[in-house]
Amino acid sequence: MRAAANQHLSVVSPPAPAKAKPYVRAARFVTVELAATIMGLSEEAIRKRLSRGVWLENKQFRRGPDGRVWIDMEGIEAWVLAETA
Repeated sequence: MRAAANQHLSVVSPPAPAKAKPYVRAARFVTVELAATIMGLSEEAIRKRLSRGVWLENKQFRRGPDGRVWIDMEGIEAWVLAETA
């Protein structure tokens, strides 16, 4: 009986390999606008942290050659870990 049941089995080819998906890496430096979205804060809240000295230049943010503020996400992560330790 077992041999008869095996006669109805078909050989299935393995699925074709999937195409490689693009690799997306989070940026270390982001604009104030994007940082606000990522962190769930308002742009104003971020700018206040900068103006009050809560986040320090060359630690949690940097200025580009054009004067634009770039938030250092690694610096923010280190700041959060230091504040919660």
